[in-house]
Amino acid sequence: MSSREKETEILALRHQLRVLQRQLGTERVRFERADRALLAALLGTLPRRTLRQLQLIMSPDTVLRWHRDLLNRRHATRSRPKRPGRPRTVASIRRLVLRLARENGTWGYRRIHGELALLGVTGAASTVWEILRDAGVDPSPDRAATSWAAFLRGQAETILACDFIETVTLTGPRQYILAVIEHATRRIRILGTTAHPTASWVAQAARNLVMDPEDAGCSLKYLIRDRDGKFCGAFNEGNHSALSGLS
Repeated sequence: MSSREKETEILALRHQLRVLQRQLGTERVRFERADRALLAALLGTLPRRTLRQLQLIMSPDTVLRWHRDLLNRRHATRSRPKRPGRPRTVASIRRLVLRLARENGTWGYRRIHGELALLGVTGAASTVWEILRDAGVDPSPDRAATSWAAFLRGQAETILACDFIETVTLTGPRQYILAVIEHATRRIRILGTTAHPTASWVAQAARNLVMDPEDAGCSLKYLIRDRDGKFCGAFNEGNHSALSGLS
């Protein structure tokens, strides 16, 4: 377009704006966010004196405020971190925290945090707590407690369990069978059977109990039994001394 054509268009646009302003009266024109951004980018760089000479449907102060908001949003977008929140803890520190918790079941997150500080690893105690929680590690009281099943698994090589089995023969007499089971191998040993489990018979069975494991070089420490009255004092004393000697 030639300069004359551009000037004609500008005059026409100005007149159209006056017509719109006359029709709107006191009603304000509503601009969308994209409209405000475009007008702020076009007019915000002009001096305030020049803005006052332009025929606009908004005040120069409004245009400058839009321009300031546009710059603030652009700066906030560029300054926003790529990942929200605090930076993730270094993987080596996470592995160290989990190792300390695994090897020391009675240590809580505060004790682990203190040990890390002694090693020169800085950080908050809450960070240690979050690492343990994310890894599914229970608090120290739960990790330190040893269940009965865990004890049996850990001491299976040194445990025997014994009990009497009561049965009736085909001819009618009642028999008592003394049997033991090795927890490690699940091997069952029959120590003997009798119709009258006297104290001397039970004591002799106790002595026989440790003969085979002793010959095999086993290391037995624990004998599990119930409170049956057939287990006399001689049975307990004999097994206690024999198992102490094997261990």
